[in-house]
Amino acid sequence: MAEADFFQWEQTTAARPGRAAVLAIDPGSAKCGVAVVYEDGEIVYRAIVPTVSLLEETRALAGRYRPRLIVMGKGTGSRPLLSALEGANPGIPIESMDEDHTTEEAKKRFLAENPARGWSRLLPAALRTPDRPVDDYVAVILAERYWRSQGK
Repeated sequence: MAEADFFQWEQTTAARPGRAAVLAIDPGSAKCGVAVVYEDGEIVYRAIVPTVSLLEETRALAGRYRPRLIVMGKGTGSRPLLSALEGANPGIPIESMDEDHTTEEAKKRFLAENPARGWSRLLPAALRTPDRPVDDYVAVILAERYWRSQGK
């Protein structure tokens, strides 16, 4: 797996008292997307991490942001990760969520937030593809879907 397959973006904020956050995970066999999103939609953390580091990453984020829930996508290979996370007993409820069309939505969002540069500006928008994995964007979308389901 290439070094560029892993990515991290973070605002310089920690837990904010009185604001509820969810920690969302897009599980994968080699890498996972991870995001922390507040109920008002503020994205404070998103990253792509090696799957072998997921439990450690989850513990660190839970300690820093104090999420009220962990949302994990029900994608391929999610069951062993869900079992491992439950076995680690993070003290935070874990909820599985359907991942239908999240990858397509994540690709569209990535391309909208990262305009084409150089010769790729000449390509029609329909032919552009992200230049890196978008698992972190999928995690954000899972968190947003959770908040929408809660009426936020």
